[in-house]
Amino acid sequence: MSQLNEPNFADVLDAARQIRPHLQPTPLRRYAALERLLGAEVHVKHENHNPTGAFKVRGGINLVSRLDQDERGRGVIAASTGNHGQSVAYAAKLFGVGAVICAPENANAAKVEAMRELGATVNLVGADFDEAREACERQALAEGYRYIHSGNEPLLIAGVGTHTLEILSEESRIDVIIVPIGGGSGAAGACIAAKAVNPDIQVIGVQSDQAQAAYLSWKSGELQESPNRTRAEGLSTATPFELPQRIMRRLLDDFVLVSDDEIDAATALMIEKTRTLVEAAGAAALAAALKLGGRMRGRTIALICSGGNISPAQLKALLAAPGIG
Repeated sequence: MSQLNEPNFADVLDAARQIRPHLQPTPLRRYAALERLLGAEVHVKHENHNPTGAFKVRGGINLVSRLDQDERGRGVIAASTGNHGQSVAYAAKLFGVGAVICAPENANAAKVEAMRELGATVNLVGADFDEAREACERQALAEGYRYIHSGNEPLLIAGVGTHTLEILSEESRIDVIIVPIGGGSGAAGACIAAKAVNPDIQVIGVQSDQAQAAYLSWKSGELQESPNRTRAEGLSTATPFELPQRIMRRLLDDFVLVSDDEIDAATALMIEKTRTLVEAAGAAALAAALKLGGRMRGRTIALICSGGNISPAQLKALLAAPGIG
């Protein structure tokens, strides 16, 4: 994978032009309750308002719109716990391309249904994301699909970086951006855009302490696998991705681990205070801001609410949990 070129700020600007006919900017909003809690000026970037309910659709549209005739004819395939799959399925439908998504057997039912409604064939295979990804890679090879990796794709990273471009176009005073990390495409994109606009902006990543592959790899400077036991499927991977890691090692300022219980508490808080549906990964940025505490006080921060695809069953379980709801 080392031959992959890192996308740069020009690629993010180009992606913004490419996706604009198909995707409106998402809202950037302030909430007095969150500002009181954090003692900071807090701007929430509502990627949960995208048509697929998550940020990844930006990258999907940027990539699929640029496929050549041969690739369009062969169709695309991707592995996903749901949001990357929805992104690929949405973009494939938009541009008339066949799509296959491999998801784990226990995948979020709401996300699986959404992918099927977008016209994708969904194969439920494997106990977790990494087993689904391995099955996907075998099928891509055997059947000749254009495999769309969820992290090692320069066009995906440039595409998702447009969320940070929108934040800074609307509010130039931001001095901290907190972004959830699973594979790291969203954080890598955020770093590229933020550091080009203003190198003094701090970009902080957050991951569940139950799935630390990206964190450990960033810390050590070497790709490191780690057990994946998190309930937050948007942060769920045991394997780090080379291209996002390369970018994050150079540009990410800090990386915070939070517990799944802290993410659950932040999810309930986000749903209550922003009055929008937020999935666990989408609330991870708030969980990190709460954990960082005094470091955020008096700052102007942007929280990337990466997605809102929480299933009714997950929502019910969340609100029934002790101390929540």
